[in-house]
Amino acid sequence: MTLIDSTTGDRPTARDDRCLDAIRGCLIGTAIGDAVGLRREGLSRRRAERMYRRQSLAPNLCFGRGLCSDDTEHTQMVGRAFALSAGNTSQFERALVRQFRCWFAALPAGIGLATLRACVKLLLGFGPARSGVFSAGNGPAMRSALIGVVAQSEDQVRELVRVSTRMTHTDPKAEEGALVIAQAARWAARHPSASPIDLLTQFCRDIKGEELRNALTAAVTSLEKGLSPVEYAESQGWSKGVSGYVNRTVPAALYCWAASDDVYRTCIETAVGLGGDTDSVAAIAGAVSGASVGYRGIPQEWIHQISEWPHTIEWNERLARTLAEVTRTGQPQVPPPMYWPATILRNIAFASIVIGIGFRRLLPPYHYSVKLIL
Repeated sequence: MTLIDSTTGDRPTARDDRCLDAIRGCLIGTAIGDAVGLRREGLSRRRAERMYRRQSLAPNLCFGRGLCSDDTEHTQMVGRAFALSAGNTSQFERALVRQFRCWFAALPAGIGLATLRACVKLLLGFGPARSGVFSAGNGPAMRSALIGVVAQSEDQVRELVRVSTRMTHTDPKAEEGALVIAQAARWAARHPSASPIDLLTQFCRDIKGEELRNALTAAVTSLEKGLSPVEYAESQGWSKGVSGYVNRTVPAALYCWAASDDVYRTCIETAVGLGGDTDSVAAIAGAVSGASVGYRGIPQEWIHQISEWPHTIEWNERLARTLAEVTRTGQPQVPPPMYWPATILRNIAFASIVIGIGFRRLLPPYHYSVKLIL
């Protein structure tokens, strides 16, 4: 670990090292959670158990290799926007709008309805103040954790979450849920050894939305009783799976993190085990857990199973280093490019795999699935 000295004032400090590790953990933690949960997305807990029986959870969407969905891509775009803007609100907004337009033009698979409608409006020339649609989906929450890790202040967290949310979702519930996740990731990165119950208790005092506040109040009570995430979900009426509604996704993801005893693998396995919108719940839980445990706390065998291209694990590492430099210097930096033409080819291949999995689900065993409302 390198410490600053009087002759090399630009060298990273121990605090800088911790910041980089939290950023790496948040980015890679999002991708791994997304990849592990993707294979079971939309399946109820019981049907997933019947289909995959005793197969161990891992990033194994196709031929034992893991791929990522829009949960990871949105987080990457938020990271690039922050790098290009150094957190300046108007510059961040412009950079993120450009990326949403390019991302949508690259034919992403599995895009949520609210995000789809917003991206169509952005592509038609609507500005970010008019592009959002009234929806309480979990899209903004799935990309907000990184904001909490890299932002320079609580006020900046709120401003950037507001901008990131409202260009696609205008329901206040979506914004508050996204802000809660950003604040949780920020807290996890700065207090990795503290009890998450303390944070959730604070949320219960501060949250304005009654539904989310009640869900997190029940989470604190359930954690104090030692209930598992499945038991908590069933107590909330989510026995068929956690939907893409933000006031279900957010408390479910935070519960899995809080109940994991700072073990990333446990956090992801329990998140996927809830059923429903498994990739988003696991991606959000993985982002918060990754910010706490850092890159080294994520199972290396899972990382090695990721076969993403062109946004490889190495690409994410470069983005993390760029973001760490921005937080250290306060100056904009050029992030690694998104390689949009190559991304189109990747998305076509990814869509083919998803369609194949969809046809497989037409076969038994059957059980109810939940509707996703991103």
